[in-house]
Amino acid sequence: MTDETRLQQALEMIDRANLADPNQELVEGEALPREYAYSLHMTRWLFTLEPAPSERMQIACRAQHIERWTIPRSDYGEGRQNYYQWRQACGRMHGRRAAEIMAECGYPPEECERVELILTKRKLREDEDTQLLEDVACMVFLERYFAQFFEEKPDYDKEKWLRIVRRTWGKMTLRGHEAALNLAGNLPDHLQALLQEALAE
Repeated sequence: MTDETRLQQALEMIDRANLADPNQELVEGEALPREYAYSLHMTRWLFTLEPAPSERMQIACRAQHIERWTIPRSDYGEGRQNYYQWRQACGRMHGRRAAEIMAECGYPPEECERVELILTKRKLREDEDTQLLEDVACMVFLERYFAQFFEEKPDYDKEKWLRIVRRTWGKMTLRGHEAALNLAGNLPDHLQALLQEALAE
């Protein structure tokens, strides 16, 4: 099997897994399984930020939320600590599933382990691949989900939103910052104002 065929097979297996998501997202008027849609957003932003990404990064970005619906957020209770426990559990599962798929497609163990590490984000800020994944994920959030998230949380006060924006910004590299500033003009006016205020301090 050639490298190109191996990569295509891995991406197709990830897509098949995410196409089973019972939840949906509307993308350009078409209802798609939510995590499948998310994986396409991740791939698009990966190639925007890194025009010639490695195979491992293409797989990691496509598998960033693989089968996430199987670990409901509601299983972990309310509160920030429970939220982070849920996120960590998801990351471990995503990493494990991606590694399993890669092994089935003939990738060597060290590459499977590498993608698993990237998806758990244990080396964020220390590892370039993990940081690229985070930049991509932040761009997808800002472009596709920030406005919706804002509307779903009317109980969040302004200070909490400023903390969320600053925390997201702090996870990103200069490359991510530049992309986010270029995207900002497409956000609703109230979110543009929030972004400007968050970054002004």
